[in-house]
Formats: sequence, structure tokens, C-alpha cells
Amino acid sequence: MITPTAPRYAGLDGLRAVAVLIVVLYHLFPAWFLRSGFVGVDVFFVISGFLITSLLLRERAATGRIALAAFWKRRARRLLPALAAVVTVCASLAWLIGGDVLVGLGRQVLGAATFSYNWLAIAGGSAYFSAGEPELFRNLWSLAVEEQFYLVWPLMLPVLMLARRRWMRVGAALVLAAGSATWAVGALASGATLTRAYYGTDTHAFGLLLGVALAFALDRSSSRMAGSAIGGGASPTTGRAGIAVGMTLVGGAALIGLLVVSSWPDGASVYPAVPLIASVLTAVVIAAAVSPGSPLGRALDVAPLRWVGERSYGIYLWHWPVVVLLTIAATGTIVDTAIPLAVGVTALVVTLGASAVSYRVLEQPVRRLGARGAVRALGLRLRATPVRRFGAITVVAAGALGAVGTAAAVAAAPPVSSSEAVVQAGLEALAEASAAPAPNGTPTPPAASPTPPAASPTPRAPEPSASTSAAPGEAVPGALPPAPGVAARPPRADDGRPLPPVHTPVPGDRITAVGDSVMLASAGGLLDERPGMQIDAAVSRSMWQGGEIVQTLAAQGALRDYVVIGLGTNGPVDDEELQTLYDAVGPERCLVLVNAFAPRDWIDGVNTELTSFAATHPRVAVADWSRAIAPKVDLLAGDQIHPGPTGGAVYADTVAGALDALANRPADVGYRAGMVHWALAQAEGRALDAR
Repeated sequence: MITPTAPRYAGLDGLRAVAVLIVVLYHLFPAWFLRSGFVGVDVFFVISGFLITSLLLRERAATGRIALAAFWKRRARRLLPALAAVVTVCASLAWLIGGDVLVGLGRQVLGAATFSYNWLAIAGGSAYFSAGEPELFRNLWSLAVEEQFYLVWPLMLPVLMLARRRWMRVGAALVLAAGSATWAVGALASGATLTRAYYGTDTHAFGLLLGVALAFALDRSSSRMAGSAIGGGASPTTGRAGIAVGMTLVGGAALIGLLVVSSWPDGASVYPAVPLIASVLTAVVIAAAVSPGSPLGRALDVAPLRWVGERSYGIYLWHWPVVVLLTIAATGTIVDTAIPLAVGVTALVVTLGASAVSYRVLEQPVRRLGARGAVRALGLRLRATPVRRFGAITVVAAGALGAVGTAAAVAAAPPVSSSEAVVQAGLEALAEASAAPAPNGTPTPPAASPTPPAASPTPRAPEPSASTSAAPGEAVPGALPPAPGVAARPPRADDGRPLPPVHTPVPGDRITAVGDSVMLASAGGLLDERPGMQIDAAVSRSMWQGGEIVQTLAAQGALRDYVVIGLGTNGPVDDEELQTLYDAVGPERCLVLVNAFAPRDWIDGVNTELTSFAATHPRVAVADWSRAIAPKVDLLAGDQIHPGPTGGAVYADTVAGALDALANRPADVGYRAGMVHWALAQAEGRALDAR
């Protein structure tokens, strides 16, 4: 029994081109206007749901059944050749580069081979919207979702076809789509991560199901000839001209709306709203493009868009691993919010070239001849003219090298990234310090105390610290806790000249440090620099959490005289957050704010805010970590954020310098004032002598 040839719908190749360009520009040029360009994937989902359902409906109408094996074989022919090429070539190149790009590669290759990438990524704790150290094949999550749909949907379709009326089938598909979106909202409300909701087939199937609903609504399979073009074509009859124009206007407005949605700032934060809106707009564009005689369908079928659309699958597969590899090769790291413009342009050129070669040499032959036929054709080339033989040998050799390179890359993959390794080293340093006995034989108070719960803290006696003996009684608001050994009145020389004060370092048992993973990675250096320092640091903390942590420590009597805050890496900082933190520290303590260094677009604003706040508030200083590490980025992990052991020592030295400068500030001010008084006295004495 012959399966009907898949119809060609006017405008859909052009719409594919729009979708892939949105995604590619979003990934390659993240600083541009497409702030929510990830919705290009949702455009693909709607197109896929519509086309696959339309094909299955036509087959059922023509043959009375759906040939599942033939359908799945066609899907394999379409998807596997380009996927195999991308995975083997890019994994082999990653092996040559080495380092963090290989982390988790075995899981990624397994996910690509089994079309389960999304679920394996969720199980492995991946984060799609994380800017640091993105996975090499991260974009394959959507391919997994589509393939799972291709596996299940042909089995479900006959059930929905039991509904006699079209509107019932459309309604059922819309209910399923609404259920998927609602399930996503519920998952996020119940504490699921954004990546779980975004990657999950169950929580991101609404676009595919909207395409299904549209296919049911537009189903005319019984009246279509196999292989005919739908939409576009000749001009409609006079009576339908008005409808065609109206549909074109609506579809054009929906297409413009799709571009607006793609530009929406931080659309991921309101998932699934933005992708759902994009999916609805895509369905409107498809309906308008495939309507008889649609000018929109013809407009989207222009040659450049159609060329890109026909190769959109390969372009989507290649663009992400290519930009990851090029960025690492050019900069030594990969942060998808800080891709250099030259790297983005180069990645775009390489992507278009690779996808064009793959489409002609690999995808089309396998799609036309099948896997066995393509192998036979390759064998014939090996026995043909020298030029053809050379080409065939090149293809065979490239395939063999790719397979070997992929196996080597998986075998060489490190268990954790370099940034995870330095953070783990910090945790181990804190654990070791907590377990070490104090000089008097008693256990040392924990260097890293887990942040107590904010609700109903239990007060306890203050930890022993220099402040309890060096500054008894009530503190004077605005006064600095004196550094040990600093005299209230500076010593003087025989001629009465004030002598420069002797700077005394602030001991660790007077310091509480609260920070993020950068401080955590530097914990070993901090404890070496100031033994006994109390460190409370954790991954992914932001400044807004600092006030609550400090308030809890103060309520428990555990907050020491000098408070160091390093929470500027993970997001913007505003004056209100800093004021809350300052108030929590209180007037009897000093505050050191560690500024941030990271390839993030908010870092400059954070550092400016910290500097401004310190300049307008007493007892506050800035530890300039950004300036200290900027010329020494080789001391950072692969993400160019977390310091290694030597970088941690630089971090500790920067913090210690700011602490000591702040603690010795009264003595320095007194010395300078004393010098002024002494100089005035000397001048007055000389004036009297002159009389």
C-alpha cells in the first residue's frame, strides 16, 4: 500500500526560516534585541504538530490506516543523519579542546542517541537559562521533545478520530494544550525548577498540541490530491479575495507580534506565558499562510527564506555547538550572555556552511534513497572515477574519525567542571577548619555555620571575640571597633611630631563573612589569611538574601565586629538591599562589601552601586576584588568567575586589605590630624620667635 506524498504547505519553509533565525540570533548575539528568542523553538513545535498531524490525517484518509513503521522510518531518515554528523564532529572537536566543555558529555551523547536529552538533562541538574558553562549539545532538548511526540502521537490519533465531529477533535487538542500549559504553571508553583518546566515534554507540549488543533481545524484531506501544494498558488476567486486579504492582514499582524514577543525582556521569568503567546501567534500565521491564494504564503516563500527554511533543521543543530566551541577557542570560556561579536559572526558563517554541506551530502541522499540505498551509492562511488572515489573515501574517513573522536571525548570527560572543583575545595577547607582543635584543646567553633532559619531564631551566648574584651560597654554609634594594639593617642617623637601608627591586622575571630560561591571557592585562602574567620557562603546567593542572613546571625549573638559581604555575582544590586544589610549590621560594627568580577552584563552596575554606597555611609569599605583579579584571569576557573587556589589567595588578600584599612582608619585620621596640628604649632612657634 503506497503512502501519500507529504503535501507542501505555502509559506511554511519561510516560517521555519523565521523560527531558526530567531533562535540563532538569540544564541549567537545575546546582547541584541531578541531577549526572548528562545520562542523560536515554540514556532518549530507548532509547525511540527501541524505538519505531522496533517500528514497522518491524509494517510488515514487515503489508505484507511496509519502505517506506524513507515512513519517512524521516515522520521529516522529525516532526523538521524544530520544529528549523527553534528554529534560526532563537535564531540571530536571538543575532545581536541578539552577542559570544561567535556563535562557531562557522555550523558549528552546518550540523550542525543536515545532522544531523551531533555529528561536526562533534568535528572542531571542542568539549567537551560544558566549563562555559565552551558552544555555542548544543550539545544538537543527540543529535538527530544519532538521525537517523543512523534513516537506517541500516531498511537493517540486514532483515539481522537473516534470523535465524529471536527470541532470535538479540535476541542480535545486545545484542552490537552491548555492542560500542558496549566501543568507547567502548577509545576513551577509547587517548587519545580524553571528548567524542569521548560524541558519537560509534559509541560512544554502546548505548542505541538496547538499545531495538532490547527491541523484538525483545517483538515481537508479527503479532497486533496497527494503531493499537491496547499495555500499560495493562483489567485483566489473573486468571492474569496476578501477573505484572503483579511487572512493576510491578520497573519501579517501575528508575524509582527511574534517578533515583538521574541524581543520581550526576560521572557523566561514568566514561563509558560511568553512561549504560549508565541505558539498562538504561530498558529495564526500558519492558518493565514496556507489559506487558498494567500499573499502571505507567497511572501514567505521567497527564495532566500525558503533556502534557509529547507535547511533549518541542520542550522538549528549546528549553531549551538559551533558557537560554544568557537567561544572557548577564542576566549577560554563560554558564557552565553557574553559572546564576542566576531565569534558570533564566525559561528553564523560556519553554521550556514556546515548545514548546507550536510543537507546536500548527507541528509538529502539518505532521505531520498534510505540508509541502505545511501550506503550502496557510497559503495558505487568507491568503484567510480578517482574524483568520486576521493569524495567517498573522505566521507568514510570522516565518519570513522568522528566515531573514534566521540568515544575519546566521552572517555576523557572530567567528572565535574573546574568551577565546581574549586567550590568543592572551598567546602572541604571549611569542613577541615571546623574539625580542627583549637590551641587549648577544645574544638574550634565552626568556620562555616549554616545559615539559621529566619523564623523564631533561638538566642545564644555570643562567641568569644576580641570585641568582648577590647571594647567593653556600649558602643558609640558611628565609631569603628578599634583594631587591637592601636593606641587611642598616637605616640610622638621627641619634637612632638606624631609618629605614623602601627597598623594591626584584624584577627579572624572578629570577622564574619557572608558570601556566594566565589567566597566559597576562596574559603581556603580566607582561612589561611585570617584563621578563625566565620564564613557562611553558599552557591547562587544574591544580595537580597544578605540582610536576612545577617539579621539572623545578629539575633543569635553570632555576628562579629567586622562583617564581610560578597554577594554581587548573581544579579543586580540596589540601594534598598544595601540599606537593609547596613541596618542589619548595626552601628557598632564595620561592613566590607566585596565587589564582583564575572562576564555578566550587570557586574559594572553592581560595582558602581557598591562604591557609591560605601562613599555615603560611615563604617563601610569596598574590597576591590574586580581590580585585583582583572589582570590575573588565568587564576580563575573555566567560567572566569570562581578563583582557584592562587586566585583564592588574591581574594583573601583583597578582603584582608580592606578590613585592615577600615579598622585602622581612626588611627590614620588621627595621625593626619595630629600632623596638621603639629605643623600649625611649629609655624606659630616660628612666627613668635620671629617677633
